[in-house]
Amino acid sequence: MPLLEVQQVDVFYGDFRAIAGVSLSLQAGEVLALIGANGAGKTTLLRTVTGLLKPRSGRICFEGADVTALPAEELARRGVAMVPEGRMLFPSLTVEENLQMGTLTRRKGAWTLDTVYDIFPVLKDLRQRNAMQLSGGQQQMVAIGRALLSNPRLLICDELSLGLAPLVVEEIYRTFERIRGADLSIVLVEQDVARACAVSDRVSCLLKGQVTLQGASRAMELSQVTAAYFGE
Repeated sequence: MPLLEVQQVDVFYGDFRAIAGVSLSLQAGEVLALIGANGAGKTTLLRTVTGLLKPRSGRICFEGADVTALPAEELARRGVAMVPEGRMLFPSLTVEENLQMGTLTRRKGAWTLDTVYDIFPVLKDLRQRNAMQLSGGQQQMVAIGRALLSNPRLLICDELSLGLAPLVVEEIYRTFERIRGADLSIVLVEQDVARACAVSDRVSCLLKGQVTLQGASRAMELSQVTAAYFGE
């Protein structure tokens, strides 16, 4: 049984159909890279999976249960966590207080403040600093750590590398092997197609709200990805 199933989902903004009949699935422990140009519908799909948007039709199942109508807070309690584009930290809180917001789901698991500080040691030194005083890369680490502290089964990451220096991106992605080792499934939106294929098990490409390519990352050829990405 897949951990996550999206079945023929349509999502509208008013009369505009942003997602059109999208289906995908994710197995436990798997990393799925979601790629596509700006405006392809990636963030809309992620917001739908996390309960922030409701589909007009179709179904979303998590751990075998239909969760289509559930609110975001209930999905978080069931083990769905998101690292949002732009990080969305609480500007009035310290680094450690932002991290502790992830514990509000009260889910039990391997992720604690100590394990987060272990993979992101720089945050331990900065834990009493206001989160807005950190660099972009350090703020991204806080956003990832906050999500991990909810001890999710599914971690959804939207544009982790956006606006960050290449060396910082490399540092963040080096943590992924350790994160994956915690029996965690990941959906990753990434503009860098080569990186997305390198860190994932499977790839799904969206174009104008529709899936144009799905398959094993290692089996993907550049020409296939390019055609699916640009609709050629």
